[in-house]
Amino acid sequence: MSRLFVLFLTVMLSSAAWSETAFRQLRMDEESSRPLEVALWYPTLQHGALQTIGDNIAFSGTRALRDAEPTSGEHPLLLISHGYGGNWRNLNWLAQRMALQGYIVAAVDHPGTTTRNQHPQDAQQLWLRPQDLLHVMNKVIATPALAGRVDSRRIAAIGHSLGGWTVLELAGARFDAQRFITDCQQHPILSGCKLTAKLGIDQPLAASKLVADARESRIKAVVSLDLGLARGFRPDSLRQITVPVLIMAAQADSDALPASLESGYLATYIPADRQRYRRVEGATHFSFMQMCKPGAAALIEQEAPGEGIVCEDGGTLSRNAIHLHLLKEISSFLNQALDYQPPRAGNPLASSH
Repeated sequence: MSRLFVLFLTVMLSSAAWSETAFRQLRMDEESSRPLEVALWYPTLQHGALQTIGDNIAFSGTRALRDAEPTSGEHPLLLISHGYGGNWRNLNWLAQRMALQGYIVAAVDHPGTTTRNQHPQDAQQLWLRPQDLLHVMNKVIATPALAGRVDSRRIAAIGHSLGGWTVLELAGARFDAQRFITDCQQHPILSGCKLTAKLGIDQPLAASKLVADARESRIKAVVSLDLGLARGFRPDSLRQITVPVLIMAAQADSDALPASLESGYLATYIPADRQRYRRVEGATHFSFMQMCKPGAAALIEQEAPGEGIVCEDGGTLSRNAIHLHLLKEISSFLNQALDYQPPRAGNPLASSH
């Protein structure tokens, strides 16, 4: 074998694209009072029969290899937190595409505020949401066989709605329950205010737990997607955030989740040199979620009147077009914030729908 061919082969292997996304599910802390359902997406060089992940009668899933062998080397880690009543499937479109860029992506179902578990005793432990992400982070770091080796210098977190609140806690934002309750007297229409009792914010135990500093120094960047409950964050804590924050708000917002009072609140107090604020054209609060299948809104309305709104987008842009814009903004921000150069992997911005 010639030296020239060996050099050519080495270059080709070092720049190889992640040819597929792999997917794995696990249940953590089964013996504890707060077991966690976790979904992992990660890069693999294996080939095989792709399966559709997170698909159901209303929502589209994504394609991945189940339980494939992770690639070698270290990879950035992206933690995902869903909104109230949501689940790990809500951002599957983003998770799959970030894995194509070389990220290990871990999403957790938060007990009490997820689709299949809305038990009041779990929901009223709001302060445990950030801890859920940290438990998953530690598990993935400690167990490379699950999804590959994590580059501990490159860890980020992203959350939608209540998930946005969750990842801001990890960035150092501190929640003041009494401040939130007082503000809700002025803005009772806000959707977050309507969750005060369900989330236990009006209970002394929650008030004492929520005031604690949940900052995690290993998380180097966070992304908030149209968050709620923002107005309970203490302004002084937002001013002291030191990691880069991408704040994305729905341009087609609503009275219940107005960008000016929620995402805009973050943009007011987080120092300008540490945040990037974007209004996403054509996006409603639900445009950040997975793709709806044709006729899904009607099906959802039959089962849960009023909930078909989750399939509505604003303006003339399709949800797929909104997702492509979001992916471009989010991946550019994270790659820059984490000082990460993705491999030359085909075209990760191409639609997977």
